[in-house]
Amino acid sequence: MSGAGPASPGRSTAAAPPHGDRRREAPAAGSPIQAIIKDVGEIYSRLLDHRPVIQGEIRYFVKEFEEKRGLRELRVLENLKNTIFETNEHVLPKCEQAMHDNLNETFKRLQAANNMIHRLQEKESEVRKLQADKVMAREEKCVALWEEFMKEQQNQRAEVDEEHRKAMERLKEQYSEMEKELAKYVSF
Repeated sequence: MSGAGPASPGRSTAAAPPHGDRRREAPAAGSPIQAIIKDVGEIYSRLLDHRPVIQGEIRYFVKEFEEKRGLRELRVLENLKNTIFETNEHVLPKCEQAMHDNLNETFKRLQAANNMIHRLQEKESEVRKLQADKVMAREEKCVALWEEFMKEQQNQRAEVDEEHRKAMERLKEQYSEMEKELAKYVSF
């Protein structure tokens, strides 16, 4: 058999052709090249072909796994399933009920607190309004008092001005009389 590729363990009858176009005939059955090819095939299968070793390891692992571990994983999964079932059937409804009860209680308390705060805000608003009304009343009273004070000041000023004018007239009269009397004495 003549081939163009490298020798493989399954093909131990043909040698690789030399470079070029020349072809040789296969050597005889007892030639030393054939023994070398056979030895190379055995070395290849022992050193590079790991399939038999890997298959043996796989068989050993499966055997050990099945014998030693048995149904442990199945029991673990069954226990997990039972735990989940119990949680779903018993614990979760209890938790939901407790949460619902507590949330209702909390909601009622929040509503009561909200109502109390609302009442406090209303009272505070009323107090502020009363204070604002008192301040406005005081301001109005102050404005009225100020206006009255200013009117009174105007009246007093008018009175003072009138008294001043009268006093000025009296003084003028007095000075004019004094001037007349002086004029009598100056003529001497």
